[in-house]
Amino acid sequence: MPSILFLTPELPYPPHSGGRIKSWKLVEHLGAHADLGLACALKGDDEAHVADFRRQARLAELVSAPVKVPRTARTLIASYLRRIPLNVLRTRSEPLARTISAIAPRYDLIFCDHYEVFQYVPRDYAGPVVLHEHNAYFLMWKRYAETGANPAMRLASHLESLRVRRYELAACRRADLVFASPNDIDSLVEAGADRAKCRVTYHLGDETTLGRPPLDYASTRPILLYVGTLTWEANVDGLLWFLETVWPEVGRRHPDARVQIAGRNPDPRLRRAAAADPRIELLGFVADLEPLFQRSRVFIAPLRFGAGIKVKVLSGMGRGLPTVTTSVGSEGLEVEHMRHAAIADTAPETIAAIDTLLTDRARWEAMAGASRALIEESYSWGPLLRDMQRELDTLLGGRR
Repeated sequence: MPSILFLTPELPYPPHSGGRIKSWKLVEHLGAHADLGLACALKGDDEAHVADFRRQARLAELVSAPVKVPRTARTLIASYLRRIPLNVLRTRSEPLARTISAIAPRYDLIFCDHYEVFQYVPRDYAGPVVLHEHNAYFLMWKRYAETGANPAMRLASHLESLRVRRYELAACRRADLVFASPNDIDSLVEAGADRAKCRVTYHLGDETTLGRPPLDYASTRPILLYVGTLTWEANVDGLLWFLETVWPEVGRRHPDARVQIAGRNPDPRLRRAAAADPRIELLGFVADLEPLFQRSRVFIAPLRFGAGIKVKVLSGMGRGLPTVTTSVGSEGLEVEHMRHAAIADTAPETIAAIDTLLTDRARWEAMAGASRALIEESYSWGPLLRDMQRELDTLLGGRR
């Protein structure tokens, strides 16, 4: 059985967000097919979950170190002085780097889960290295620089996009294999990566919901549901745009409508928006989303920038809750507008799509069924993980 060292920027547990779901699925799969070691930084409240993670994961060893580096102007300056992107600095631990250097020679392959951990690959490591790109991160910064309202933030984001681009391309050049979504592969290749090294992967949602009964239109209420990480700037930006430009007209047309937003630690800007309108509800972290899905009529994912596959979109579609998103939210997916999901990039288009789904039961039921069928047929974990495993086996076989 081969041995794999899995490097990741945070504890991939509990798997409540899109990135952690993918990382956890990989840990589950690789742990069953290899002697798996895992090294990670511990961020936020990760330390509270280490013991449970050890019980759930099948690991040969786990090494970790607390990394609590805030996102501040001082940290940004420090990253410029060290000539590395901000998120690379925010994932850096010298003790963790030394430990990884000591254990890496024991492993046949290093699997880098996110570009930030590529810094931990020892320079003298002789085995194959895999880069798993959760997103083309330079593209996220680039898009934010083009859409953000704050001129200073737009400039900072533009400069960060250039720094991240250089770093990601250096990681792609060093890696023997690069996994990314189809749209991210195109972006990376356009920036200078070698397409021959790239293999397609996806970020998928919780497919256990496919086994649940279809949602019943008659049991829903005019609730617009959002589920996501409320500290992630792409999510915050999209929600603020929605609440400022779309919701006032939707609320005027549908006085009994509500917006319910699930996610821990909402950004202060979202708190202010909710405080100004009693029909906008911040629910905090919700462990069981099923009651929310059953009573809501529309799932919203208003993203103006980002990259990769958006798990929140797959989750809404997979549960059969008609979903309204954007071109950014649906990129990389074979989604047909108003069949599998509503794809709307302007406020009038978004308002019209929501209006239809709030009132047209036949359209609602057709979209609910078509979206679920698409997820079950094309976006499930089993085939995806088998394809990734085949690529890893080929890479390991070619280096022996």
